[in-house]
Amino acid sequence: DMLRFDLGVSITDYPATVLSILKRAIPWTVGLLFMATLISFTIGTVIGALMAWGKAPFFLRVVFPAFFTFSAVPFYLMGIVLLFLFAFKIPICPLFGGYSAVRVPELSLDFALDVLHHSVLPALAIVLAQIGFWAMGMRSMMVTIQGEDYMLQAQAKGLKDQRIFYRYAMRNAILPQFTGLALSLGTIIAGAILVEVVFGYPGVGSVVLDAVRGYDWFVIQGVVFLVVVTVAFTMLGLDVLEPLLDPRSS
Repeated sequence: DMLRFDLGVSITDYPATVLSILKRAIPWTVGLLFMATLISFTIGTVIGALMAWGKAPFFLRVVFPAFFTFSAVPFYLMGIVLLFLFAFKIPICPLFGGYSAVRVPELSLDFALDVLHHSVLPALAIVLAQIGFWAMGMRSMMVTIQGEDYMLQAQAKGLKDQRIFYRYAMRNAILPQFTGLALSLGTIIAGAILVEVVFGYPGVGSVVLDAVRGYDWFVIQGVVFLVVVTVAFTMLGLDVLEPLLDPRSS
């Protein structure tokens, strides 16, 4: 049954199958968390590398402590604060949902823009809470490799700072970051449960919470099974790509 992805029938939503329930929820979760994770990874990695290099712009030195502080705030608390500020006090974003209640899901530009509008706050909550984590990891790795022999040799050869930064420093320091990114992408299918609950987002996180409340063991088992499979294939993909990313293999 597992090989055929026959995960059984939902107890609380009978006769719907577990696979059909997950098929409806996974695109929402993957679309939100995949993009939010990639954005936070990119911004955090660049900020961390610049902070360790010692030639970061002044505004980055100002905002870095804020990002570091945000990394200690859970996703759902960040989401509540953003809801209060930008949906209640300054109503520029919707309070809940993946799209407006008056709309019917369809493949159109208007519906896509409506979905994007509803995903701004939950994505922002995840990005703000993750940037500091990625920045601190990258900064630590950059500080570690600055004393390596190949860095001293590059400086002794008189290479430009920009080339040393990108080709020698970042390319070596970013390898552990990719491992962390692979693990994060492998677990996004489980959803950011509390974030999706706070924003009423129709993703896997909301499905898991409903399953726990209703003792729907088959849905819980299906989500756990998919997480295991996703992490396994993500790590396999990383093992295949890592030799191409490693500068020692080129």
